[in-house]
Amino acid sequence: MLSITAFLFFTIVTVLVRAAPVPNPALITVTDTVTLYSTVYKPNLIVQPSTSTTPTTSTTSTSKVTTTTPTTTSTTKTTSTTSSVSSSSSSPVPTASSARYVFAHHMVGNTYPYKVADWLADIQKAYAAGIDGFALNMGIDSWQSARVADAYTAAAQSGTPFKLFISFDMTSLGCSSPADAANLRSYITTYANHPNQFRYSSSGTPKPFASTFSGENCNFGQGSYTAGWQTQFYQPLTNGGPGVSFWPSFFVDPATLGSQQFTDGAFAWNSGWPTQLTTGSLSTNSESGRTSLASQVGDGSMDSQYLNALKGSGKGYLAAISPWFFTHYSPQTYNKNWIYLADDHLYAKRWETVIANRNQIPIAEIITWNDYGESHYIGPIEGAQPNSQAWVDGFDHTGWLAITSYYAKAFKTGVYPTISKDQVVLYARPHPRDANSPDPVARPTNYQLVSDTLWAVVLASAPSTVTITTSPTTSQSFSVPAGVSKLSVPLVGGNTMRATVTRGSHTFADTGANSFVFNANPPSYNFNAYVVASP
Repeated sequence: MLSITAFLFFTIVTVLVRAAPVPNPALITVTDTVTLYSTVYKPNLIVQPSTSTTPTTSTTSTSKVTTTTPTTTSTTKTTSTTSSVSSSSSSPVPTASSARYVFAHHMVGNTYPYKVADWLADIQKAYAAGIDGFALNMGIDSWQSARVADAYTAAAQSGTPFKLFISFDMTSLGCSSPADAANLRSYITTYANHPNQFRYSSSGTPKPFASTFSGENCNFGQGSYTAGWQTQFYQPLTNGGPGVSFWPSFFVDPATLGSQQFTDGAFAWNSGWPTQLTTGSLSTNSESGRTSLASQVGDGSMDSQYLNALKGSGKGYLAAISPWFFTHYSPQTYNKNWIYLADDHLYAKRWETVIANRNQIPIAEIITWNDYGESHYIGPIEGAQPNSQAWVDGFDHTGWLAITSYYAKAFKTGVYPTISKDQVVLYARPHPRDANSPDPVARPTNYQLVSDTLWAVVLASAPSTVTITTSPTTSQSFSVPAGVSKLSVPLVGGNTMRATVTRGSHTFADTGANSFVFNANPPSYNFNAYVVASP
């Protein structure tokens, strides 16, 4: 996570426990495989992905996996598979007491030029995609308080029930004195009674909701971070204040979270990616080795660990969902240059895992709406980028909103929605993994994990034929059922992207990118995703 000023600090990455699998009594029957893993907790915090590997064991659910065999019309040998998720379910719609919410993390630090109208446009676009609100990541800049005020004004003007809450960026905000805690409390009290403030309680009177990014190094002048947050932040708000429902993302041993007396829930920031996968995880480049990696993409291992740690505490769990991760800052600037593996349909698979465990996950947070520096934005490219233009400009991600809308409805209602409009979403990196570039910044750490692949997510209203074309002489056709299908085809230098959804002689969806070419000689290293979607 990186804002204009917060990127002066390192993004903290923590290697977390992979506990035993949790039960999966979901309201929805998911027809894709959900795999849970276990490993040993490592308490050290690191600022770059580890190059070591941790042995893992897996337990696979008995969920049905549906595959189809593609028809290939190509002069090049290729292989591809697809798995589908049923779009129908007999599951009951949840009652009001079991409401589920979807938020998107919005970097206020990237909104310096925003006006109320800009916030309103973001809110309308997010709400149309099934997002219930924004988590406003707020840092230390003096101007950010005005942008937060504009966001609340825009939400009130939107004519929607769109909600907001503050997510304090504690890698940016001061937190060494009681005065720093008072500053945080002032935001809670200011917006506590705003009609668009998100309020939450699993039982009793809902309270203003708040979260953090980090904060485990903040003591507010007390002897420990737990004493600081409890006596300087939580208690003053609870005793005579408006109250607070506090769900921070602390990068600590999750086993300690259940006993904290100043939190109401926990946010597992790193659950959005398979952060445990590094180059050390890739013991072989064979198909079986990559299949092993793919099985850990989007899994629920970190969810299991947090849920086990919070069990019996009365605290809730907030799960992260993210489509991508790539950052490319040189050692001379902000020294962030790595990826997390987002191949193998991370976004769709992560949604499916969270949905399958929705009875234990009341809130999901998409990382992010507009963090351009780490390439996991799903909103339009607007505002002020944190010097990320080299890998962001021209790489629109709003095509992922079609996927967001489908899965957000399933998470919130307990039923996968019936698809009435055929759509296809395509995405790929802009150059081969091993391509050479004159870029003075090296390839990102863990780049070896990725494959040269065009990924496709298809939302079909009825059984259809999907044809993916990557060159004038190379295309593959797939027979897909109604519902969501996840497809992939290999890419080589010079390839393009296009896909159609047809039934009989009629085309129901068509998308592609005339400007996209899989460039074998890139001018710089860019492991961001190029995303297109049919209208």
